[in-house]
Amino acid sequence: KYLPRKLYGHCPVTELLQQGARAILNLSASPFAIGKPRLRYEMLSLLATEKGIPIFYCNAVGGNDQLVFDGNSLAVDALGRPLAQLGAFTEELAMVEWDDTAPPPTLEPVFQSEPEELFHALSLGARDYLHKCGFKSVVLGLSGGIDSAVTACIAAHALGVVHVLGVTMPTQYSSPGSIDDSLAIAKNLGIRCLTIPIQHSFEVFKEQFREIFTGLPEDTTEENMQPRLRGMTLMALSNKFGSLLLTTGNKSELAVGYCTLYGDMCGGLAVISDVPKTMVYSLSRIANQRHNGAIPESVFTKPPSAELRPDQKDSDSLPPYDVLDAILRLYVEEFRSVTEVAGELNLPVALVRDVAMKVDRNEYKRQQAAPGLKVTSKAFGIGRRFPIAQRYSETE
Repeated sequence: KYLPRKLYGHCPVTELLQQGARAILNLSASPFAIGKPRLRYEMLSLLATEKGIPIFYCNAVGGNDQLVFDGNSLAVDALGRPLAQLGAFTEELAMVEWDDTAPPPTLEPVFQSEPEELFHALSLGARDYLHKCGFKSVVLGLSGGIDSAVTACIAAHALGVVHVLGVTMPTQYSSPGSIDDSLAIAKNLGIRCLTIPIQHSFEVFKEQFREIFTGLPEDTTEENMQPRLRGMTLMALSNKFGSLLLTTGNKSELAVGYCTLYGDMCGGLAVISDVPKTMVYSLSRIANQRHNGAIPESVFTKPPSAELRPDQKDSDSLPPYDVLDAILRLYVEEFRSVTEVAGELNLPVALVRDVAMKVDRNEYKRQQAAPGLKVTSKAFGIGRRFPIAQRYSETE
């Protein structure tokens, strides 16, 4: 299933063999996706074995806008056995000797776990994006949640702690635990952290609408004022200090529009916008290994919440994240229909349809979002666009 003829209708390797080629050199710019390094090795080994020719595969390294190139260059002999492997997510040079008559050196290809390769991919992508755009530092909001915590860890790993500024912006709805966790994450990482309460600004802003909104109950209008005030605060710091603002939303939230336009979506780079929520937890464990337990255990165990109203939980509006991510993987990355997704996951069709409608109807937000680093097979934007102006109906 990996051979070129399956993809292109013909096999370039066969054509080169017919012209007398004794080895294949492939200069590649193959962008990273989770699990792709292992897939490449299997493809090259199978192709070399079938064609009876050694293959030298040299892949690009570095970040270019939304794409990350992971290196992982390989050489395999005519029997598909590895001759050499270069490093992942780092530039490296090696001389590979090839002798048809001699047995290859004993070598087992090395692959990182998916959370490890994801951590290094995002760090490399963030570092190169900033440096190529001329930025030397970043600022990000710290909510005490898992998403901002792992984003802070990636930023610190990519740029160094002195170049990362965290900001916590509490309101009356912010739990003491969230504030304490934000400060603990910053202290454990060794990054600077500002505390800028926005409660007073929130009250002043609501007061401007007191007469206009007379008789109307508070709803998402007032809830969304809070992230928009936070976005304005962070953008002010970004402008004043010349730091790039990192957004901290994950793929699950972005998929269903569980984010505020011109609020928590403000920023110049969305570091984890292609990382599903359930994968964020695995990624955070790796981040903790790299940064000596910087993320407190309480961050892993607390129920996710935007804390925009009393006792709010993400589960008030969304299915459990393991269910949501399973639906999104099939619907977004594998292009499956609502009924197919419901059948495969043994879920109510109504639930799957509701998630699908949220995905379809929130493309207008995604097209106004900061560019994000692509790490899955199908990222929003560069990987999969939905039409904005479309008469979506509740029926499939």
